[in-house]
Amino acid sequence: MALKNNIMIVRHKLLTELVKLWKNGTLIEKIDRLPIELSPRNSGHPGRCCIHKERAVWKYKSLPLLGLDMTNESDELTPLSEYARMAMDRSKNGAIKDNIMCVIDEACSSCVQINYEITNLCRGCVARTCIHNCPKGCISLDEESGKARIDHNTCISCGICHKSCPYHAIVYIPVPCEEACPVGAITKDERGIEYINEEKCIYCGKCMNACPFGAIFEISQAFDVLEAIRRGEKVTAIVAPSILGQFDTTIEQVYGALRKIGFTDVIEVAQGAMMTVEHEGHELLERIEGGAPFMTTSCCPSYIELVRKHLPALQKYVSETGSPMYYTARIAKEKDPEAKVVFMGPCVAKRKEARRDDAVDYVMTFEEIASIFDAYEIDFAKEQPYAMEHTSVREAHGFAATGGVAGAVKSYLKFDADRVNELQVSDLHKKNISLLGIYAKTGKAPANFIEVMACEGGCITGPSSGTTVSDGKRRFAKELTKQKKTY
Repeated sequence: MALKNNIMIVRHKLLTELVKLWKNGTLIEKIDRLPIELSPRNSGHPGRCCIHKERAVWKYKSLPLLGLDMTNESDELTPLSEYARMAMDRSKNGAIKDNIMCVIDEACSSCVQINYEITNLCRGCVARTCIHNCPKGCISLDEESGKARIDHNTCISCGICHKSCPYHAIVYIPVPCEEACPVGAITKDERGIEYINEEKCIYCGKCMNACPFGAIFEISQAFDVLEAIRRGEKVTAIVAPSILGQFDTTIEQVYGALRKIGFTDVIEVAQGAMMTVEHEGHELLERIEGGAPFMTTSCCPSYIELVRKHLPALQKYVSETGSPMYYTARIAKEKDPEAKVVFMGPCVAKRKEARRDDAVDYVMTFEEIASIFDAYEIDFAKEQPYAMEHTSVREAHGFAATGGVAGAVKSYLKFDADRVNELQVSDLHKKNISLLGIYAKTGKAPANFIEVMACEGGCITGPSSGTTVSDGKRRFAKELTKQKKTY
C-alpha cells in the first residue's frame, strides 16, 4: 500500500465482512444481502451513476476475494451465494484458478477511452497541423468556435496531433494502470475494459494500487486457508520479514494472533533467509573467482518474472540460490510433512513463485491477514505472545528493506566482504528495467553484486501491505532494532 486511500479501505472492509460471515457460519446464507447492507437505500454513492451500480460493484469485487473472477459468471442473475458455495467447494478439492490477477469490469468504466484531448488553449490557428497530420482524419474544426476537436470514435491515440500542436493545446491523458505497468502488460480490450496479459505480467502489483477505481484484484486464497483450518488440518504460517512493519504491536503478539485464528505453527521466513545468505554468499565468491562480471540476487519473484519474460539474456547472471520462502517452506515440511504451508507477505508475485514450489500450498497477503484479524476482533494487547523456537539474525530480518539482502551477504562473508562491490536497483520502473537490459546485453555492470527489488524501498512497501509506506518503514525500523542476534 503506497498511500492510504479509499480503495484500500473498501477492499479491507469488504474482506473483513466476508470473513465475519464465514466465521459465523453464515457466508452462503447471508452473502446475498451484503451489497445492500454496505450500500443501503438512500446512502451516498459518489462516483457511481446510481446505488444499483454501487451494489453491483460490491458483488463483483467479492468474487476475487472468494478466489474467483469475472470469468466464473455465466449468468448475471446468479446470486453471490452460488459463488460462495463454489468457493467453499473449491477449497476442498484445491482447484485454484490459473490466473493470479483479474480486472472487475463493472468497476473499470471511468477512465478515458482515448488518451488525447484538445483543450480550450486551442487558438484555431491557420496552420492546422493537427488536422493535416492525423493519420485517421479524426480531427476537424468546430464551425462555431473555429477550434479543433477530436472524434473519439475514430482516434487511435497515436499522439501525432499532440506533438504537432504549436500551442501545446492537445494534452495526453494517461490511464493510471497502463502508465504504472513497467512492462506493458495491461491494455484495453475491445470493450474498453483493461485486460492483464499474464504472458507479460511480472506481478509487481503497481497497476493494482494505481487504479483509482479499485478495479484490479489479485485472486485470493484466504478462504482456502480458513477452510483448511476449519476442517482441522494442520496449517503452518511462514511469515515474511516485512511483518515487522505491519502491525502496531510486538511481533510476538502478531504471531500469537495467528495461533488464535488456528495456525498450528508459525515460522519466520527470516530463518530461510539465513540459508539464502549462506548459499548466495558462497555462490557470489565462486562467481567472482570464476571471472563472472556480476551476479544479481534471486529473492524478488517479480524480478525473476521480469528476467523470464522480458530479459532472458540476464538469466545467466541471476543467482541460482533459492529465495527465503523456498528454504523456509522446506523447514516447515521437514518439521511436519502433513501440514499445509502458507506463505504470508506483502507480495503479489509470491503467488506465482508458489505455483512452481511444491512445498508451498497457499499464499496470503498482509492486507488479507489484517482483514482477518479485524473479522476475528483481535485485540493485540490481550493476545498471548508466541515466541519463535529459532532466533534469526537481524540481517535476515533486514531482507525486507532495500539494501538488506546485499548487506546480509556482506555481513555473512565478513573478511571476504571487501571483495564485494554492491549496487541496489530498487523499484522496477521502465528506466531501471532498461538499465538491467543494458547490463545483460553488454555483460558489464558498475558492481559485481546487484540487489534487485521490484518495490521502491524493498518488501516493506509491497503492493499488498496492510499499512502505509510511512507507517511500515517507521515500525520496521523500530522492530528491527529489537533483533539482537547478528552475524
